Amino acid sequence: METEMKMDMEMEQNLTRADDTAYDASQIQVLEGLEAVRKRPGMYIGSTGPRGLHHLVYEIVDNSIDEALAGFCTHIEVDILPGDIISVRDNGRGIPVDMNEKLGLPAVTVVLTVLHAGGKFGGSGYKVSGGLHGVGSSVVNALSEWLEVEISRDGKVHYQRFERGNPTCDLHIIGEATENGTLIRFKADPVIFSETTEYDFETLQKRLREQAFLNAGLKITLTDRRDEENIHSEEYCYEGGISSFVTFMNKTRGNVPLHEEVVHISTYQGDSIAEVAFQYNDSYNETIISFANNIHTVDGGTYENAFKNGITRILNDYARRYKMLKDGDSNLKGDDVREGLTAVISVKLKDAQFEGQTKAKLGNTAMGTLVNQLLNEKLVPYLEENPAVARGILEKSINAARVREAAQRAREAARNNKKLSATRMPEKLADCIWNDAERTELYIVEGDSAGGSAIQGRDRNYQAILPLWGKMLNVEKARIDKVFTNEKLLPVVIALGCGIGEDFDISKLRYGKIIIMADADVDGSHIRTLLLTFFFRYMRPLVDEGHIYIAQPPLFKVSKGKQVRYAFSDEERDQYIEELGGTADVQRYKGLGEMDPEQLWETTMDPAFRTMLRVNLSDAISADETFSILMGDKVEPRKEFIEKNAQYVQNLDI
Repeated sequence: METEMKMDMEMEQNLTRADDTAYDASQIQVLEGLEAVRKRPGMYIGSTGPRGLHHLVYEIVDNSIDEALAGFCTHIEVDILPGDIISVRDNGRGIPVDMNEKLGLPAVTVVLTVLHAGGKFGGSGYKVSGGLHGVGSSVVNALSEWLEVEISRDGKVHYQRFERGNPTCDLHIIGEATENGTLIRFKADPVIFSETTEYDFETLQKRLREQAFLNAGLKITLTDRRDEENIHSEEYCYEGGISSFVTFMNKTRGNVPLHEEVVHISTYQGDSIAEVAFQYNDSYNETIISFANNIHTVDGGTYENAFKNGITRILNDYARRYKMLKDGDSNLKGDDVREGLTAVISVKLKDAQFEGQTKAKLGNTAMGTLVNQLLNEKLVPYLEENPAVARGILEKSINAARVREAAQRAREAARNNKKLSATRMPEKLADCIWNDAERTELYIVEGDSAGGSAIQGRDRNYQAILPLWGKMLNVEKARIDKVFTNEKLLPVVIALGCGIGEDFDISKLRYGKIIIMADADVDGSHIRTLLLTFFFRYMRPLVDEGHIYIAQPPLFKVSKGKQVRYAFSDEERDQYIEELGGTADVQRYKGLGEMDPEQLWETTMDPAFRTMLRVNLSDAISADETFSILMGDKVEPRKEFIEKNAQYVQNLDI
């Protein structure tokens, strides 16, 4: 398999390498001018919060990765400089500096100031690319307080500076160059990114490490230089490519592989390449991640569907052929054969057709055909040549089918259970009067005491209260048949009304906002995590579509005479003490039950004053990994996670 992988890497480089002499000003095609980016930045980068801020870095790095895909870049250096200035350097060919005849400007100036100007709009500059780097570069320039570019090309270093997208000088030579490459430095504009311009090292780390996995042999260096006395640098380079990615995911989740070797297969047709790496493990969850031209397609597409359908068909055929499934047995379903599967699917193609502006789904039907061809030509022979691996996978799949059938029986019993009658809500649910899901809220409250205060303090027109008590099931350690019979989870399922798992139907959701309200201590954190894990695994659309919230009750009541302040942090407490003149009374809330109904309403439930966190899984890979680590039964990965992140925990009440 290692020999085949090396051949595949060489094949990929040959397929994606463009003609070196062809990348010049003639390849930079102009579609339209740069307009409205600063006025409506969300249209181009999604948001002006932390996610959009980090997206600026991704856009510039993606350009360098496209040079790597074309076979001309081997090293990308990303530095976070003091003042949260970003520097991205690569050793590619360098953006062209000759004149663009249409606009009478140097090509690099066009790339950085004209939207939809780049080497990927029908020219021969790139055969395969992740995006349209004329869009990315010009948008980053427009949203930066300033941006500087240095192009090392043809023995010269060319320099130009821009402020808020406008050139402040002409492109000019500032020195001699010994090698080619591009260096871009920029500072995000605080006028646009008013929430924060501070970069998170771990956020950038995850993205850059992922890109290194997807581009075997490419070296990416990330260095944080903001603290000159504590410079932190990491280097990512994986000769194993997506096979290393699979190994990494299983290791970080604490999963034990069922077979030692990661299965890695690939094929090509014309300018298109498809490769798959997968390994089964001892967990109950599936993790399938798909990428098209290095872009994570969250919603998959034809090629991911082809993989899922193909592996189900091939494993069923194998099981029939070798009598692991008898004549009277039903075929294994997709969920059966994907239990414990960790897989990465990567395709590279010319003219990728993404559905939607977020590029969450690939629509090219030809890639589904290519992946299906790959499985038939490579996976079928692999299973024949490795019967121990095949039988181990199928034994787990057949056992999963038995559990699924038991879960089906439990589901049917639950449907017939009088407790689940649509006309009979949970006994402890204090429902609201309105039945419009767009306006109603369900508070899931820890404990009867807090539940009682919430019921008395709420607005009963649109706020429903469901108290929970006792220890809840950790679904990360339980199979689905246990979930359907759990008495602590059933009230939540019944109250929401939209079912779980295969039966989930979001159109039947009874409340638009589902708010988890628990104490601000270790036990409360545990309750929140258990509920979030349940929603993530069995009611995922509630999370994806933004229906889940976490209430933020205050930690302190600061009072002096008739003046009362509620503080949500130690810093806010100290600020209020100072404002009230020093000798104020401070009450530390150790539980929601300590608040009377009026206090709970005005601090945590009144829409005019409350603070809530919407659960937003922008990084599904990271979320899945975190749930597996924190809620799984492997101790060592959880210990490492806690030790690594303990420094970020505040207000921990033990």
